[in-house]
Amino acid sequence: MSDLTWTVVPAADLDAPTLYAVLVLRAEVFVVEQECAYLDPDGQDLVDGTRHLLGRLPHDGTGDHGTGDDLVAYARVLAPDATHAAPRIGRVIVAGRGRGRRLGRALMERALQVCAEDHPGLPVELGGQAHLEAFYASLGFEPGERYVEDGIPHVWMRRPAS
Repeated sequence: MSDLTWTVVPAADLDAPTLYAVLVLRAEVFVVEQECAYLDPDGQDLVDGTRHLLGRLPHDGTGDHGTGDDLVAYARVLAPDATHAAPRIGRVIVAGRGRGRRLGRALMERALQVCAEDHPGLPVELGGQAHLEAFYASLGFEPGERYVEDGIPHVWMRRPAS
């Protein structure tokens, strides 16, 4: 997808239209498509050190709810904090209209690059849906604790520092 553009937006620079597009995409996939009613805004989107990774296509008239280019891939990188010694990748999404194009791999590779640039020498963690364990393992993540979140099986995974 040569017309896909990637941007990294620090929490402090996240404008209202971009945040709106992110929240719409997360609701489309996590709440509607996966039929999982939960409160997605968790207080982490605007925390200092949070990075939002956005993959956009030029507007085709669908999917963006009037916010400009079409957001088809997204991930959030959380900085280490008092509870977590490693950066965490989460809210990893490829919209249905962007699937089948290896965007998930490209998205994760870019998210790992953000982690390496912002937090060099640290491992990276994520809590992924269990059915994606092999995908994350192919990117160097090792499985840990299994748990159920909002009725969906998940696995905590860690990629050793490189």
